[in-house]
This record gives sequence, structure tokens and C-alpha cells, in this order.
Amino acid sequence: MKKFLALALAAMMCLSMVSLASAEDVTIKFWFWADNDAYAQTMQEMIADFNATNGKGITVVGEQQDWNGGEYSNNLLTAAIGGGAPDVATFKLTATPAFVNNGQLANLDEFIANWADKDQINENLYNTMKQASGTDSIYVMPWNTQVLYVYYRPSMFKAAGIGVPTTYEEFLEACKKLTHDGVYGFGMRGSNGGQEPWGCFLYAGGGDWEHMDSEGAIKGMQDYIDLYKNGYVPETAPNDGFSQVIDNFKSGLTAMTIHHIGSSAQMIETFGDDVDAFIFPKGEGQWTSMGDTETVMFESCANKEAAFEWMAYLATGKGQETWCTVTGNVPVAARVQALPQFQENKFMKVSIEGAPVAGILPVRDTTTQWIKDWPGVIQQALLGDITAEECMKQLQAAMWEE
Repeated sequence: MKKFLALALAAMMCLSMVSLASAEDVTIKFWFWADNDAYAQTMQEMIADFNATNGKGITVVGEQQDWNGGEYSNNLLTAAIGGGAPDVATFKLTATPAFVNNGQLANLDEFIANWADKDQINENLYNTMKQASGTDSIYVMPWNTQVLYVYYRPSMFKAAGIGVPTTYEEFLEACKKLTHDGVYGFGMRGSNGGQEPWGCFLYAGGGDWEHMDSEGAIKGMQDYIDLYKNGYVPETAPNDGFSQVIDNFKSGLTAMTIHHIGSSAQMIETFGDDVDAFIFPKGEGQWTSMGDTETVMFESCANKEAAFEWMAYLATGKGQETWCTVTGNVPVAARVQALPQFQENKFMKVSIEGAPVAGILPVRDTTTQWIKDWPGVIQQALLGDITAEECMKQLQAAMWEE
């Protein structure tokens, strides 16, 4: 009888083990976009590494999707509403409200609270995730970023007898001192896309995105106008977009301009060692723009714990290191940021230093139109058709008045 009971108990244990193994063997469907074939291959290699090493029976199946000028986000939302969402997907913060308002994204608060690596990510970045959702919860998992900074020519600074600005006032003074002999101190982007570098002036003057008509914001705008009026930026500045400000800097027409690490390779190719960078310095306040790519988990995901394991691998695990090494994007995990290949790259290092003050524009229904209209309003101010105060009141109303 005892022998029979022992055999029966052993059989039950085996069945339990088989049942547990089956429960742990889960598949996570993952959608992502890639900017080129090399990045797509890297992602598939990361997926293979995670599947081979997670030790929890989790298999990620990656499906590459077209970005298609941003249609990716619309296609993802359509799929989710129709019941065809993946478990996890790469994501842009600007899409957050539409997904949250439709109840499509899983709340990540508890997962992050119980996550051993949660402190690897700066609190400012978590706050940005909350800002995007318009709630006090996190629905979007940080993955990698790009941070705007100021490119400058050390040889031009030496010739002008100045050092790297450490305050906003020193930056404005540098724009003046670097302007001589056909060279302009700063490359201003007054046309499309210029709202992000302009935001540095908004905050340095003492304003912010929520109060663009405040006294400090108006001061920042007046400083911006004065750079143009005093001739410290090219005459074409009101119409200059990305290609113009980069070309002007590379040609030696300007001594400083604002962009991110995505331009560093061509800067090194052009100047060798005679190019460096610093974060736009603090005035009354400090801010710089953060480009972003994150991941999200869908509420419909049946195996949320397994899905979070994959998201964590991308955020702070080996996937973070691999992706940022290959793509040149800025890692969000402190452990990865501290690795030699990132600390020894001066443009990566300054990007990491700027991350705690980096953020995004308000994510509102009005934002897209506000961005489209921004150049026209700014151009009027630069050309003297409206005052700094009138300019800022228009921008405030366009963003915040329903």
C-alpha cells in the first residue's frame, strides 16, 4: 500500500511539473519598426538572445512593421481596437493619449514598483511618461532617447577668448563675441522643427510650456528676437530649417547650433577634433528636447508578467546595451550609460548629462497644429511684425485654449 501511495504521489508530482512547464511556456507577440535593414536584423538577433537566455520559457516573436511616416501608430491603434493588438510594441510618446483614452494600454505602475531595476532609470523620464498620458500612472516603458545639445567649434571659442558657457547669460554673450568676420555666433532654426531648440530659450528665460505668456517666457522670446535683431545669427534664420542650420555650421558660417547625437558622425567627418558639445545652459530654468522611442504592453496581453520581462530586457538588460551600441541612440539605463563605449563618446556623454532636464512638448489635441503654426508666429516676431509679448500670447492660446 505504501509503495502504491509513493508511486501515485510521484506521478502527481510529474503531472504538476508538466503542467507548470506548460504554463510557463508562453509566446509574446512583438511589433516593431526599424529605420533600416541593419537595425531590423539587430532586433531579430536581440529577440533570439532573449529567447535563449531568459530561462522562463518565454518566446518573443518579432514582427517588423512599416513606420510609413507615422502611420505605424494609427495602424497599431486600429489593430488594438479591432482585437488584433500584439502583446508588446515599440511606441512614440505622442501617441499615448489616443491609446490610453481607448483603454488599450496596460498600466505599468505595479510592474515598475516591483522591478529590481526600476532605479536604473531617471525619475525625470518616468515623469515624462506620466506627462504623456495625462495621468499619474505610467503606461509607456522607456527604451532609448535622443537629447538636443549645442554643437560648437573649440577653435572659434579659443580665437574669441571665451570658454564653454555655463550659464544662459554666458551663452548669450558667447553668441555676441563669436560673431565677427562673416561668422555668426549661433545657427538659429526659425522654420519647421525649430520649436524644440527654441524651447531651451523659453525655459532659460523663466517660462515653461504651460505658461508661455508668463513674464519669464516673454523674456526668453525677447532674447531670441534680439539674437536676430543684433545680427548674431544668419539673416536667413527666420526661414532656416534643419538642413540649413546643419549646413551653415558645417560650412563654418556659424560657431554654434543645436541638434542631437544623430548628427555627430557627419560633424566628426567634417571637423575631426574641432567640434564638441554642451547642454544648453541653465538660466531661470533649464530644459532641452528629448526624442523618444519606448515600448508598451497592451491590456489584451494574456501573459503580462512574461511581456514585462521582455520590456525590461530592452530597458535595462542586454537588449538596451546592444540596441544603443548599434543605433547610436542614448541609453536610459544607468548601468548601460556607465559603460566605456558610451562614456568615451563625448557626444553620447553630453547627451546622458542632459537627460535629467530633457522633456517633450505637451501632448495635446492641439499640439500637431501648434507645431505647424509655430514658424509663422515666430517669423513675425523675428521680423518685428509683432512683439515678444504678442507672440507668446498667440502661442499660449493656440496650445492651451480649447
